[in-house]
Amino acid sequence: MGIRPAASTPYDRREAGELFGPRFALFADMLAVGLFTTVASLPLVTAPAALAAGSRVLRDRARTERTATAGRYRDALRAHGVARTLTAGAVALALGALFLLDLALAGAGLPGAAAVSVALAAVGAGALVVGVRAAAHPAARRSWPAAVRGAARRSAADPAGSVLIAVALVLCVAIVWALPPLALLAPGPLALAAVSVELRRS
Repeated sequence: MGIRPAASTPYDRREAGELFGPRFALFADMLAVGLFTTVASLPLVTAPAALAAGSRVLRDRARTERTATAGRYRDALRAHGVARTLTAGAVALALGALFLLDLALAGAGLPGAAAVSVALAAVGAGALVVGVRAAAHPAARRSWPAAVRGAARRSAADPAGSVLIAVALVLCVAIVWALPPLALLAPGPLALAAVSVELRRS
């Protein structure tokens, strides 16, 4: 009796004449989304909406296998609206500035500064994880406050997923530190990690 070949998954099959398989196509889409997100984040206040748009494009890519294009990314970014995009970005920048100020004060040599620095770092890491999970969820398109509240609940209920996103953040920082030009593409892997965690939970 001959040995039957293992059943192939949709990610293993190739169309006739296709040079690369679907797995490589997903990798290429992730890098493209990373570049789109970086460009859209240049004004800084648009960074939360840019990451949310990238997450939406990759979520659609995972569910429908539609190729990530600049047009689809533009439509996903526009869906957040100018006012909500700027408001979310301004709040994120204000919180980031406050956090950096607190860290500077904690490192000023005051009594208990080391413990305060560790506590602030933990709070900052938790806030980043919640923010990334909020951006990766479809609720961000409708209401950022609702998305953040939902992300906080999911982060507490799904600590394993929160750890995975934290690891993705650390890896992105490490890669950018080692190879600074890769900063242009780093949002792509981060968005894909967040979307994977959210899809895994759902």
